[in-house]
Amino acid sequence: MAKLLEEGSKAPAFKLATADGPVALKDFAGKPLVLYFYPKDDTSGCTAEAQQFSSLAKDFAKAGAAVLGVSKDSVEKHKKFAAKYGLKVSLGSDEEGKVVEAYGAWVEKSMYGRKYMGIDRSTFLIDGKGVIQKVWRKVKVPGHAKEVLEAVKAL
Repeated sequence: MAKLLEEGSKAPAFKLATADGPVALKDFAGKPLVLYFYPKDDTSGCTAEAQQFSSLAKDFAKAGAAVLGVSKDSVEKHKKFAAKYGLKVSLGSDEEGKVVEAYGAWVEKSMYGRKYMGIDRSTFLIDGKGVIQKVWRKVKVPGHAKEVLEAVKAL
């Protein structure tokens, strides 16, 4: 189990496949990156979260930040999900779960008394030097994207 990343930690390097080709942490050097982890494409909470980040995409861009959503879904699923909802944020595919684990977002969950492993809805604000400036865990979707945008503007 990876140790939990905290504010001030160096962000773990990653390389992920997206609909627009591979992206790596180093590609965002010099500008803030909002890296958010979500459980599954096309589920109600994940759709609402992606739509909220998408509705603020221009504001994030104006603030100089990139937004990247990550789940274990395939690039193909991401493409369908993005097309279905007109998403304006990049979605990274982490089918093997290495990035999810590196960021401590792979956790034991419990539903109806049954325990299982899954992705903790969490967001990391990484500055242009690759340092984590803010961490949100067990994210509640309503208002979250706006809160993250305010944190980006405060950098």
